Amino acid sequence: MKPILKLYRGYANEQELIVMGHVFKPTNKKDYDFLSKSLKNASSVINMYRIKTHPNADVYLTINNTNIHTKTLHDGYFKFCIPIAPSDKYGWMDYEVSIIHNDKTITCRESYVRPYKGDLGIISDIDDTFLVSYTLNPLKKLYHLLFRNLNSRKVFEDVTAHYQALSESGRSNKSEKNAFFYVSSSEWNLYRFLIKFTELHNLPKAVLLLKDIKTSLTNFLWSGRGQHNHKFEKIKHILEFYPDLQYVLLGDDSQHDPYLYESISKIFPLTVKAIYIRQTGKNKKKKVLATLENLASLNVAVCYFKDSHEAIAHSNAIGLIKTNR
Repeated sequence: MKPILKLYRGYANEQELIVMGHVFKPTNKKDYDFLSKSLKNASSVINMYRIKTHPNADVYLTINNTNIHTKTLHDGYFKFCIPIAPSDKYGWMDYEVSIIHNDKTITCRESYVRPYKGDLGIISDIDDTFLVSYTLNPLKKLYHLLFRNLNSRKVFEDVTAHYQALSESGRSNKSEKNAFFYVSSSEWNLYRFLIKFTELHNLPKAVLLLKDIKTSLTNFLWSGRGQHNHKFEKIKHILEFYPDLQYVLLGDDSQHDPYLYESISKIFPLTVKAIYIRQTGKNKKKKVLATLENLASLNVAVCYFKDSHEAIAHSNAIGLIKTNR
């Protein structure tokens, strides 16, 4: 059996390229089947959390006819942060990573984005922001994760229209999209599912930045929960990596998004343009309302909404997007 190499979408600015992935130990377990029903789906999901990572594996990035060598960290994760030469190429481009096993080369390809020059970047949470996840009900969330396959999971109504409009905001050439990032407390274990889900529902192609991988059933039961400091650090990193952009942040009130976004807005007072928070319960939360009121005093446009058509109307009203809705 061969080790398994998984690559993730990367990103670049004018000076630096960042790409990442995992190397896993050989396994005879089948990869996740997106269309499995009920118990088979549950088995596939559980297997994603039983995979064993390969620490200190040799990894080679091929870029611009150059091979760059590194090794995986203790959890099998690798990340290349390398300087790149100035270029007039923008959009999504391919990169290639290889590992060597028994003198045989295993190679995978993925893509990275160098955003077209523009003014806007969009950062969105995933669970209960566009993917219906029932975070407020842990048992219901676990049931849907285990027993609902890719085609059975739902996206909120009108969320695709809103996200597509944001991706095209300020663009005369519709093929040149704004920079889009999905930052979540879901783990890297769910990466392929999330990619397929966003593609199925025609959500903008984006870089995903997720939580450290989990490799045990005990950890699986806490999927998507626990500390959210990593989300703060990843969002802060994006704003520092693309300092010339203004950002729209989208999240929900089920966990910590409003308070993370408030902290980000205080650190980057000229950078955050608008914040959208989806209401996940029957009533708006007083603490969230107070937080958004404070954000409005920092000259950030805020919208606390139940249905995405409200968010679309707000984006139209502040001139962020132009739609017929």
